[in-house]
Amino acid sequence: MRTALIVYGGWEGHDPEECAALYRRWLHEDGFSVRVETETKAFADPAIHDLSLIIPIYTMSRIAKDEVENLTKAVEGGVGLAGHHGGMSDAFRDAVEYQFMVGGQWVAHPGNIIDFTVDITRSDDPIMAGIKTPMAYRSEQYYMHVDPSNEVLATTTFSGEHAWWIKDVVMPVVWKRHHGKGRVFHSTLGHSVKEFTDFPDMATIVRRGVNWAAREE
Repeated sequence: MRTALIVYGGWEGHDPEECAALYRRWLHEDGFSVRVETETKAFADPAIHDLSLIIPIYTMSRIAKDEVENLTKAVEGGVGLAGHHGGMSDAFRDAVEYQFMVGGQWVAHPGNIIDFTVDITRSDDPIMAGIKTPMAYRSEQYYMHVDPSNEVLATTTFSGEHAWWIKDVVMPVVWKRHHGKGRVFHSTLGHSVKEFTDFPDMATIVRRGVNWAAREE
């Protein structure tokens, strides 16, 4: 049986507890054994090296040196890492080794909650199969610092309405990558847990991405 660890906490504005419950339900339905923790010390546990998957939901906050070192080594060794929005890509801002593993870091969301579109760039990828493009969306449109080695599956284009100097910038929204032997999946969508209900295609993408990232038995 595949095994997963969900670690949630940090800033409450991203509904970490509710998102953890959603992931836990998905994972149980998809045949995982799931452990849920609320403190970053779980990342320092040597047992995480035997997991199939780790899902961080921990916006901002801090991670101790031994915790991030053990986490990154686990992923380098083959444990999958997956998640969404600031719970993954705006976590542990002072831990550059964590950002290197994720493949990106949030830096802005001009206009805050706005309407924008998401363009699927790899409709041939199984994670994106059948997802209509462009996808109308309403949330925070994340402006990211991203790793050029990411395999980008979807993008968004900034209109310049809320920051004129980034007009027509095309920004990755969904990507997958490897960090060592581990698979990493990330979607910048999902400011609130409600979006997983309001935008079922987004939920489908994330659920598929989580399963893709998990190490095979």
